[in-house]
Amino acid sequence: MRAAWMLAVLAGTAPAQDGALLIRNATIHPVTSPPVENASLLVRDGMIAEIGAKIAAPKGTAVVEGRGLHVYPGMIDSGTTLGMAEIGSVRETSDVRELGEFNPQLRSLIAVNPSSEHIPVARANGITMAVTLPGGGIIAGQAGLVQLDGWTWEEMAVRPAVATRVLFPVLSTVTAGEFFERRRTIPYEEARRKHEADLQKLRLFVEDARRYQREKEAGATRVDLKFEAMLPVLEGKRPLMITAVRERAIREALEFTRREKLRMILAEPREMSQPLLKEVKERSIPVILGPVHSLPLDEDSPYDSQYTFPAELLRAGILFAFASFESDSVRNLPYQAAAAVAYGLPHEEALKAVTINAARIWGVDDQTGSIETGKRADLILTDGDPLETRTQVKLMLLRGRRVSLESKHTRLYEKYMARP
Repeated sequence: MRAAWMLAVLAGTAPAQDGALLIRNATIHPVTSPPVENASLLVRDGMIAEIGAKIAAPKGTAVVEGRGLHVYPGMIDSGTTLGMAEIGSVRETSDVRELGEFNPQLRSLIAVNPSSEHIPVARANGITMAVTLPGGGIIAGQAGLVQLDGWTWEEMAVRPAVATRVLFPVLSTVTAGEFFERRRTIPYEEARRKHEADLQKLRLFVEDARRYQREKEAGATRVDLKFEAMLPVLEGKRPLMITAVRERAIREALEFTRREKLRMILAEPREMSQPLLKEVKERSIPVILGPVHSLPLDEDSPYDSQYTFPAELLRAGILFAFASFESDSVRNLPYQAAAAVAYGLPHEEALKAVTINAARIWGVDDQTGSIETGKRADLILTDGDPLETRTQVKLMLLRGRRVSLESKHTRLYEKYMARP
């Protein structure tokens, strides 16, 4: 037995969950339909096999009593550096940024450390998947969707490239520090020239990529990895995930993608006028929201502007999801969604924004994001509403396999609770 286990470890494969598993007498929250009380759920071969009031457990099935407990789909963080950055002040533990302004060929998945201490902490709060984001430059690289369990990044990968991340050029007199450099203030005219130059660089890069595309179609054999990585973007197979915070940057990003006829996901917007909301809705552009627990952008902005923004997007009919955009705060994802509930976002919509809506945006809603037969058994069993801070996750399944909920936090808690 020990030899078989060691062989599995050396082969880089996590031991599979043996047999089927039945959760019975629980309240099941499919998310896409109303909750079902006193129901049972059968998991077989990593998939949700059956949901019903009474399910006979096949021989050899592990049974989990769910009376008084709730079953939810696992939550998805739609933008994070989880596994790519460990300690913010120690540059050696960060593998988020790369040198250069245009790196569409880089895959963030390769930089993910499966042994990061932040991953089990996120799991303990019900997060089962995350979109890993590269940073730095203008085109930072490819964002990937991972499940939060696995010995290697290959095992964690769900979709290696769900979007190409763009940090859209911003007109600012404060320069962003790269690789732990200090920020500095520059004159407005210098900032304006830099902004225009960066926009021109982006346009020329896309123009060069289109020229490369035409050459390939004509039979050219030259290979350029940067432009090869842009082909799915130009063909409309992969969206650009564009980070644009303020009104001007968002407007310029919309103009750029409209002119270039590129698909787009808008990330981290914090102010949008009605005309922008209308265009985003008409073009079916999904939005990834950053932390709701944020201060207003300006001194004269309403104090609750970031708290009410999700409800505003909902009223505009825009598909959106929540993201942490960090590595150490992924565990707070459900609480960010909950904060928006107190400011007008319906509870069921907040829950969708961290489950099925995120899955829809990333193209995996046929696999995960809700509790339906035939989908992956990515589930959490809780003693209450996962958006509530007091709720505890009692069990997590990833593809039907039980995943440990132990973390450095729980180990330290147990250590000091046992102190004489």
